[in-house]
Amino acid sequence: MYEGRTDFPQGGVFGHENLGQVIEIGNAVDRVKVGDWVAIPFNIGCGFCRNCERGLSAFCLTTPDRSLFPNMAGAAYGFADMGPYRGGQADLLRVPYGDYNCLKLPPDAEERQNDYVMLADIFPTGWHCTELAGLCPGESVVIYGAGPVGLMAAHAAMIKGACMVMVVDRHPDRLRLAESIGALTVDDSKGSPVDQVMELTNGIGADRGCECVGYQAHDPQGDEQPNMVMNDLVKSVKFTGGIGVVGVYVPQDPAPQDPLYKQGEIVFDHGLFWFKGQSIGTGQCNVKAYNRQLRDLISTGRAKPSFIVSHQLPLDDAPNAYRHFDARDDGWTKVVLKTAA
Repeated sequence: MYEGRTDFPQGGVFGHENLGQVIEIGNAVDRVKVGDWVAIPFNIGCGFCRNCERGLSAFCLTTPDRSLFPNMAGAAYGFADMGPYRGGQADLLRVPYGDYNCLKLPPDAEERQNDYVMLADIFPTGWHCTELAGLCPGESVVIYGAGPVGLMAAHAAMIKGACMVMVVDRHPDRLRLAESIGALTVDDSKGSPVDQVMELTNGIGADRGCECVGYQAHDPQGDEQPNMVMNDLVKSVKFTGGIGVVGVYVPQDPAPQDPLYKQGEIVFDHGLFWFKGQSIGTGQCNVKAYNRQLRDLISTGRAKPSFIVSHQLPLDDAPNAYRHFDARDDGWTKVVLKTAA
């Protein structure tokens, strides 16, 4: 959205990883009280539609703007085509269906904001990716991408008891963070990541694979290749293994680097995928399905997702922070913006 690769409107408000203190409630809100510290899922659910009742809050049937997108399922704060909801990088945020969407936080919420804010998106999304892949205790997993979501997938895999967690990236600061939680790092700028994964797994491949990059994947030479990670995963994961995909892919790309991807299409190695009997799970994370349990992992000290935070800045510094993060400048791994409120 920041790079103009979606149709996010000019003048819109970004911010879908939201945490704050409740200062006002509407007449329909019963459970949430003024003064509560809450984390807000990035996807906005109603709690009562067919999908929300099944735990699929990312695909709510009530909250999308059906006047613009008649067949849409799912809504989110400050997200292209998932409006009309403004984002949370502002002093105030309105939360629809407050009782359902607000996750109340423990008494230590104010001093541990940098941990609990990860419940809004990336910690549940990383966890979701391992669930989509089918990861079980004692299995190996390869995670492509050591951005915030990939690092959260690695953190989740460690908590879930994976016997080996491999993280593929090429940025030294991100690889260092992966190593800090016990993951094995694979630097794809130093050779084929597939070959390195196969060597680490005695030629078998990982039991599970996680796609945490998306269609803007670049090769080490800097060329964008939307199909690169998906095809590398098929080669890196064993026969009958599972792949989870949470990296963003979109139906249309207004500024495609690859002509095929203008319509959201990639050249996918389906023959090898079929031959190996693999399975793929994909889609946005249903944050409500995980955030309560993950909150308790943070509260008890079993999880500390704030290890990725590199900067805490006032909201006024957001433009500069976006520039540094988008350029993958060394040391800019995750920015938390603090509002005046």
